[in-house]
Order: sequence, then structure tokens, then C-alpha cells
Amino acid sequence: MDVLNFQLASPLQFNWAGKFIAPDENWTHITRALTDYEFIVMTDGELYIADDKRQYVVKNGEYLIMPPTLKQYGYKPSKCTFYWTHFTYPNELISPRCSMSEHDILNNIHKNQNMILPVQNTIPRIDRIIVLLKQLQDSDRKYGSKMLNSLNITAALMELHSQLYLSNGRVSLKGGHVQLYTDIVDYISWRIRENFKVSEIAEYFGYNEKYITTFFKKASGVSLKTYILNQKMDMAKALLSDTNKPISQIGYEIGFSDNHNFSSAFKKITGQSPSDYRNTYAQRKLFHE
Repeated sequence: MDVLNFQLASPLQFNWAGKFIAPDENWTHITRALTDYEFIVMTDGELYIADDKRQYVVKNGEYLIMPPTLKQYGYKPSKCTFYWTHFTYPNELISPRCSMSEHDILNNIHKNQNMILPVQNTIPRIDRIIVLLKQLQDSDRKYGSKMLNSLNITAALMELHSQLYLSNGRVSLKGGHVQLYTDIVDYISWRIRENFKVSEIAEYFGYNEKYITTFFKKASGVSLKTYILNQKMDMAKALLSDTNKPISQIGYEIGFSDNHNFSSAFKKITGQSPSDYRNTYAQRKLFHE
């Protein structure tokens, strides 16, 4: 597997960031020398981009970290939307790019200060990454602090690293019970935009509601209802950060038929109303060319 093994004695160094929306289906990425690393997170469409090693197709819900290259270029037009962040790896004398097996990655993630990321992969929880990148852009506009921005991009990539390799580390179960837990989590993700009940989860997996509720609380440390609500609110945060959709529509898209109930639930979880949350990190950097 083609990976980047960042050894972080200090944070990555932020250079610049933004969100790009292609003007039409004829847009192609510019040709240039890439002098730093570029972290790309796709939120719509597909990006056709290449360096001096290979061509990439980056699809909606995926990321790409492109290392410095003499030639970065687009090889096919497309209409797409993505977040981009340029950063420098402070340990320039040692290239972080290498080939590692999944076994080697898992053996190395806790050693030293390693942050290991595949060059390209699917993002398990893109909503959380979008919120962090939006906060990065907002802080860059408001404060322009190189140190704060560097900490923010390092945190965003550490979140991605954790999603890929550490996300099940706190589940206190073994064997087939772990499978049931992950199946429940996947089922919730599958239906997260719907208004569904715990009883429906229990029925789907062939258990009674009390057993499923107790089982999940033991496995994760939170109740099933709280977990579902937290997942819905994480999605709402991403939609509030990434889009200009009306708050009522966002509530509807995550399974709330009533805007008042959505706003109350959001404030209960986050401590802010949806509109206050949206305005907290409102200063993004939007590019169309």
C-alpha cells in the first residue's frame, strides 16, 4: 500500500487552504509544479488529477494527499467540488512516502509519533473532516495565525488517521460480539437520514429492544439513542458548515420532520442553535478557478 508515514515531532506547517467549486463540466485542474503537500477532500463529483508517478481518480467521499512533484496536472475535465489544503512536512530530509502492508501499519501506528495515512482512500466519517476543514478556513480568515492553522491541519489529518486505524479501539467486546456491534453501527450509518427507532434495529437483527440497548451501551459506553442522535448531529454540523441549505431542510435530511424538534436536539447536543453554529465558522474561502 502506498502510504505517507509522517513522524510528528512538531505539527505540519500550514500554507494555505480553501474550497473549490468547478465552474462547469469543462474544467480541468491546472498544470504546475507542486512544491508542498496537497490534501484534497472530495465532496461532489470526481477529480482527475496526476503527478509524475501516476494518474488518480478521486471520487466523492474520498481523499488524496499528493506529495511534492515537478508536475501536477489534470488529465480529464469534470465538474466537481473539493476542499484543498497545502502544507509542508517539517522533516524535509526524510521522505514520508513508502510502501507498507496493513499489518505493518497496525504495528507502527503507536510507535514514536507516527501518523500513517494511505495516499488515497475513502473517508469513513467525512462529516467530521468537513467540519474541521471549515474551522481551519474560518480561523485562517479571522486570525491568520500560522501556528493555529498548522495545529488545525495536523488535527484534521490525525482525525483521518484515527478514523482509519483507531476507531474501534474503545469497544470492549470480543469475537462475534464485535461483529454485531459493527453491524449495528453500519446499519445506523445506512439509515442515518431516516427517522427510525431502536425497536427497528432490534427487529432487524433478531433481538429484543432491551437486549440490543444493553448490549450497545456495554460495548460503546453510550446509549443507542444517544449514539444515533450524536451521529445525526455530526451530519448536521457538516451540512451547516459545507452548504447554504435552509436549517429546516437540513433537519429534514437527517430524519426530523419538525424544525423545532431538530433545533432543540441540536442545541441539546452542541450547546448552540443551528444558526449560531453555522455563524461560528462562517468565514470560509471559496474558489471557482
